[in-house]
Amino acid sequence: MLRLWGRQSSINVQKVLWCLAELELKEGADFERIDAGLEFGINRSSEYLSMNPNGLVPTLEDGELVLWESNTIMRYLVRAYDVKQRFSTDIATQSQSSKWLDWQLSTMWPPLRGTFLGLTRTPEAERNYAAIKKGYQDTNVHLAMLDNILSKQSFCSGDQFHIGDIPLGLCVNRWILLHQAFPEKTGPKADLIHIDQWLKRLEDRTHYSEIAEKELNMVKLD
Repeated sequence: MLRLWGRQSSINVQKVLWCLAELELKEGADFERIDAGLEFGINRSSEYLSMNPNGLVPTLEDGELVLWESNTIMRYLVRAYDVKQRFSTDIATQSQSSKWLDWQLSTMWPPLRGTFLGLTRTPEAERNYAAIKKGYQDTNVHLAMLDNILSKQSFCSGDQFHIGDIPLGLCVNRWILLHQAFPEKTGPKADLIHIDQWLKRLEDRTHYSEIAEKELNMVKLD
């Protein structure tokens, strides 16, 4: 049985859980999930660090194979477990999907991550609100580019849903929740109609709604 280490509130664990759901792999039957990170600890234990020296989540065990890095885990799961061909095996579609996986990590996520951590993990006295707002506004710019792409196609990779949509869908969900919770700290949220329509397609055709957060995971800071 597959074993996944990581708490459900982690956006990177959510990516893997969404991918597993699309592959019709169910927790308890097809894979075991072990809470790790933040309030659950474990991720700094010697046992965990022997698997994932970064001390981050998620980590996936599949027999003797151990993987970390959420986007790599998704790529592996699709290649190893997509027996019903939920995801296209066409090389062009796969490459388009992979492009968005890389863009999410390198370009779109860093500024939004700074805003998220600043508002949910950083003590009030230590918050840099100028940097928090800038991160959010930079995310508006990046998502406007994605919105333009989605004005011409149904999903990030083209006309079919693929794993490239997964991290972006979760990032956009967090972008929305941050503005709902802290509108005065984030500044205005861009009005992006094509992203709204894409999210509706994700809700209707995928397991997005089962995985996406309904509210922000706030860490109590005393």
